[in-house]
Amino acid sequence: MTDLDLLVIGGGTAGLVSAVIAGGLGARVALVERDRTGGECLWTGCVPSKALVETAGLAHRMRQADRVGLAPVEPDVDLADVMAHVRATQAAIAPHDAPERVRAAGAEVIADEASFVAPRRVRLAGSGRELTARCVLVATGSQPRLPPLPGLAAAEPLTSDTVWGLTQRPPRLLVVGGGPVGCELGQAFARLGSAVTLVERAPRLLPQEDPEVGDLLADRLGAEGVNVRTATQVTEVATGRPSRVWLTGDQPGEIEVDRILVAGGRRPRTAELGLAQAGVAVTDAGAIRVDSRMRTTAPGVYAAGDVTGGLPFTHVAAHQAGTATLNALFWLPRQVRYLAMPYVIFTDPEVARVGLRAAQARHRWGDRATITRLDLTEVDRAVAAGRTEGWAQLLADPRGRLVGATVVAPAAGEIIGELAAIVARRGRLTDLYRTVHPYPTYALAAVDAVGEHLQARLLTPRTRRLTRPLLTALRTAARTT
Repeated sequence: MTDLDLLVIGGGTAGLVSAVIAGGLGARVALVERDRTGGECLWTGCVPSKALVETAGLAHRMRQADRVGLAPVEPDVDLADVMAHVRATQAAIAPHDAPERVRAAGAEVIADEASFVAPRRVRLAGSGRELTARCVLVATGSQPRLPPLPGLAAAEPLTSDTVWGLTQRPPRLLVVGGGPVGCELGQAFARLGSAVTLVERAPRLLPQEDPEVGDLLADRLGAEGVNVRTATQVTEVATGRPSRVWLTGDQPGEIEVDRILVAGGRRPRTAELGLAQAGVAVTDAGAIRVDSRMRTTAPGVYAAGDVTGGLPFTHVAAHQAGTATLNALFWLPRQVRYLAMPYVIFTDPEVARVGLRAAQARHRWGDRATITRLDLTEVDRAVAAGRTEGWAQLLADPRGRLVGATVVAPAAGEIIGELAAIVARRGRLTDLYRTVHPYPTYALAAVDAVGEHLQARLLTPRTRRLTRPLLTALRTAARTT
């Protein structure tokens, strides 16, 4: 006999969303979480990092106050106080992810660790109890990946999971990895007073973005005192206080650091789940294989969030979970479509993107692709704020439909949602331009980028040759009436 309609393994974002939806729909659902509900986002990811970034950003603005006519001030930074702010932020948000909220939605919450013993049957490690369900959602998230470097483990490196235990600012901090996490935390600690060296093995920072994005960010970090070393990698660490680190590549050398923060990506948490017992296939990287409906290779077993190895963002996990839950409970064919899935990198300036990159649009459509861009130097709000580094770039297919956008600007994350909505409904560039936006805002960077494209396309000598006879006729008609 089946115990449940849905069993959810993992209490992070994906698991919470699934359990709340299923419980609210009247399903018999249980969520099994071995640690704290809330997952990586609340305890080690989005929430603490954005609290830290906000504090660091204020410290930077205090030093840069002369850009807007004020006397600059050097802030007195106590990392213990900063981390207290981080914990207070987590405490304020934690009730949204608490077991009580899940129970209030009608789901059972079990504090234990689950592993498959058969398809749609799991055993709880603590109690030995076995549960069966008509469908199972695996949402166990991911964990930091440490490279197998000689001496690294003995140096007790920090990760995005453990950095929040710091109470003293590292005088010299090495950040290994120039992706979103490395760039966000590297910039934040530099602004809080650490001497930061940022090492990325790719030729530029943020290698998944357009090349000019990584170049701009490298210049910005360098101007803020970060020692950025791209096309470079760590080869060995000699432990001690300080530690010695050897680098090879384009910028080789030997440096001394007080702490090392590894931001080299994450790996899915699948090793202890007994997935083979359920017939769930995984990739070479250990991620659960899913299709666009979030189905695994085992009937009745779904997966969502970081455990699938896809885009590692909270909103992506939530969307996947909602889709998987409805599909599982009601045998629906809903699909997750990633073209319209936006994301934000919370550096300063922020980097936000949805859909295709410029190179992808050119590869697909060649010269028939529309690529229009406006720099922030042409945006009045940015000029007034003294924050003109960045741009908005929009991409359209040959029919004028928006298929991608990159915004590099303050509040880029607040702008990208509107652009994602247009991409999702297969709207056109003109849809954005016809919508009246308030002035002066950073969002006008995207709007005016379209405006410049339309002016270049429509306000031409050919257009004037066509309209002048009409205007002449209308003037003549007006004089005779």
